Amino acid sequence: MEGSLLANVDVILGFAVIILTIFYRFEFPPVLGFLVTGMLIGPYGLGILNGGENVDMSSELGVVFLLFTIGVDLSLNELWKMKKAVMAGGTLQILVTTALVFVVCSTLGFSPATSAFIGFLISLSSTAIVLKVFQDRNEVYTPHGKTSLAILIFQDLAIVPLILITPVLAGNSVSFEGALPNLFFKGSLIILVFILSAKFLVPLIFYHVGKTGSKQLFLVSVVFICLSAAVFTSSIGLSLALGAFLAGIVISGSQYSQQAMGNILPLKDMFMSFFFVSIGMLLDISYLLDHLSLLILAAVALIFIKSIAGVFITIILGYPLRTTLITGLALSQVGEFSFVLSKLGVEYSLLTEETYQAFLAVSIITMGVTPFLINASYKPADFIVKKASETDFGMKLVRGFYSGPLEKEESVEPEIKDHLILVGFGFSGKTISKAAKAAGIPYVILETNPDIVKQEKTKGEQIQYGDATVGAVLDHAGIKNARVLVIGISDAVATRKIVEKAKESNPNVYVIAKVHDLREMKQLNTLGADEIIPEEYETSVEIFVRLLEKYLVPRENIEKMVNDLRANGYRRLRKLTDDSGIDSSFNIKEGLPGVDI
Repeated sequence: MEGSLLANVDVILGFAVIILTIFYRFEFPPVLGFLVTGMLIGPYGLGILNGGENVDMSSELGVVFLLFTIGVDLSLNELWKMKKAVMAGGTLQILVTTALVFVVCSTLGFSPATSAFIGFLISLSSTAIVLKVFQDRNEVYTPHGKTSLAILIFQDLAIVPLILITPVLAGNSVSFEGALPNLFFKGSLIILVFILSAKFLVPLIFYHVGKTGSKQLFLVSVVFICLSAAVFTSSIGLSLALGAFLAGIVISGSQYSQQAMGNILPLKDMFMSFFFVSIGMLLDISYLLDHLSLLILAAVALIFIKSIAGVFITIILGYPLRTTLITGLALSQVGEFSFVLSKLGVEYSLLTEETYQAFLAVSIITMGVTPFLINASYKPADFIVKKASETDFGMKLVRGFYSGPLEKEESVEPEIKDHLILVGFGFSGKTISKAAKAAGIPYVILETNPDIVKQEKTKGEQIQYGDATVGAVLDHAGIKNARVLVIGISDAVATRKIVEKAKESNPNVYVIAKVHDLREMKQLNTLGADEIIPEEYETSVEIFVRLLEKYLVPRENIEKMVNDLRANGYRRLRKLTDDSGIDSSFNIKEGLPGVDI
């Protein structure tokens, strides 16, 4: 048995290396590569692995560790900060998508229980794929990135009640009379056990393990807690994956979460790869080829339904049109948790084998096209925003509906001149506004998060709600009379558009923009940005300062060197014509004559 399992793992890894290398060259997502690997080596492909117990084991382990690592990744504090988008947006997204799918499936002749269950499956999106695309684009903390993340987090959490509801929904497997008390008892037991574990057991284990200073022992402890929780939920009739996910949540709320995630992170991708490979092995390739045109049509319909639902929900939440369009397309695929839930659907006879195969095929298609959809969504979104801004109602959509005092706010007074416009009210925005207030500089803040705007309005901040990529919003903030525009958001595409719009309205406005990396500087410089602050460069400067302090270099010499670095460095960066990097001709000994380091 051990040799057979080891041989299976070796085959999976070998084929994955080959296929992922090919996919990387064509910039296909790794998840799709793992799915194709499973399809190729599985019982419906080359038949190298014939399914059965080994397939079920690898799939179960993959699900357990996938849900555990996602649970550890979740921060309850971050969830609370995004509570409106998480709770309201996530709930509405699942309900609206499920309702639309229910109507479609009922029309196609499915039973009410199956229609509702398929709605649950389709309502969930892929956290792994969406976050990977936004991470590659450095857009996780943009308005559409944060909105998508909030809804995805809720979907990840929603798998818990959906797993509990599935046997109740089946009807023929569980009676409603016995199911509801049983469901309540199991839910209460789970909550009690995990609260006690989070409060006493887990901190106690990690405390004594941490005292040993052994990373290996800490890793073993983390895996032990994960598997113990999975076995516990399985022993009371629930899924292994549910326990693993809740164990991750428990650890995420402890002071040991970062260490736990740091130890298990090297294994995370391995666990995810086995999960997706195992899913690919379950897909019947002959069924996919025989019904390819119908499955593609179903995938297109699914993407359309989920996009409409996503756009509708984010509009209700009050986000600008550009954010809603990108978010809607970003959430238009089927997610990894849907695969977990679908296996329960087969077990409880909510899905037939043919319906299950169709679901797998459509899901894999939607997951495969997601990176291309997201990357291609920006230009159409900008075009729609431009057209919509030509009408009064369209302009309301562009700015975003907001039910509150902001609808009645007045424009910046015409007599205000030489003021500062600050785009984005994150950490850097708050710091700049405090400095402007202390210096007596008049300023106006533009922010796309209605909750932040409402909260800061009550504190007396000069803050307005609106998407600064729209010229009318900048005009509303008095861009024509402004002296300085500071852009402190993390969206590189939006930053470029804001610079372009601002310079069109007021060529004399002094634009200071924050960028994530050095490659974005050239485009902003071409568009007319006067000062560009690269986060990567400033981070290296700060490290340089700490280094010199450690070597006891006098503070006045350090400040002189930093000033020279910023002046010369930024000047050199603006002249970059390629990605060759920064001129490294600066020498510490030349910069500090007479000082021996």
